[in-house]
Amino acid sequence: MADEVGDDDAGAARSGNEPETSDSLKVFGAVVKAFRKRAGLTQEAFAPLVGYSVETIASIEQGRRLPPVGFVEKAEEILDAFGAIKNAARFVGRKPGLASWFRPWARLEQSAATLCTYENRFVPGLLQTPGYARTIFSGRIPTLEDEEIETLLIARVERKKVITERPRTIFSFIIEEHVLRRQTGGPEVMREQIAHLLDLCERRNVDIQIMPQSRGYHVGLNGPMQLLETPENKWYAYCEGQETGQLISHSQVVSTLQKRYARMRAQALSVEDSVSLLREIQGAL
Repeated sequence: MADEVGDDDAGAARSGNEPETSDSLKVFGAVVKAFRKRAGLTQEAFAPLVGYSVETIASIEQGRRLPPVGFVEKAEEILDAFGAIKNAARFVGRKPGLASWFRPWARLEQSAATLCTYENRFVPGLLQTPGYARTIFSGRIPTLEDEEIETLLIARVERKKVITERPRTIFSFIIEEHVLRRQTGGPEVMREQIAHLLDLCERRNVDIQIMPQSRGYHVGLNGPMQLLETPENKWYAYCEGQETGQLISHSQVVSTLQKRYARMRAQALSVEDSVSLLREIQGAL
């Protein structure tokens, strides 16, 4: 997906990568809602049966969220929907704001059991504040219209909900120190961004580690990467470059990237030391 904003929206606002409209999402949500009501289930009763939060169910039924991998099968089975939910899912498109090459990963991301991210260019997209993201979007080449920037910001905010809506998902982030010392958007934007990171560090399911500048060499220098474990314990990886992204399912390649990530966690600062460094950087702004 190769974007300058953090792993998801590059090029999505341009016609070449423009996702489908949200009409198909709304239709899919209406189908799920109809069969849920036919089964006599409230959203509160339905949510634990499919293994997702009430907020996620509401978002899907309102056409505001792509159904996570696994939801379709579970909903179809529980609601005895005669194949209607599966068929509707075939035509589901993503709301504007996600690049075409990133959409398969974004769909996996929404139901991940574990999600690991190493980033050496910018704060990862899932962790960005609106001010930070707007700064990056506004500086893109080719330049974007104001409306396009707003579309990307809406998609970013929607995607970030995975952290708060999935408290049982384990999130691990490794970020290069220079990314946090670069005053992207100026001191005020970075103070807000670092404060947001510190808030996230308090969540039991989120680990943020900093790769210190003093670390002369580490095994992640080949570039950013993401690793993901599905609820079925299948692992995938995602890597990106300029205007492209690669979803990797080959077990041997994924295993190699897992080993690199594990070594990076040992080479980075501990979670506690990373929090101390974040506070130091924040105080210097």
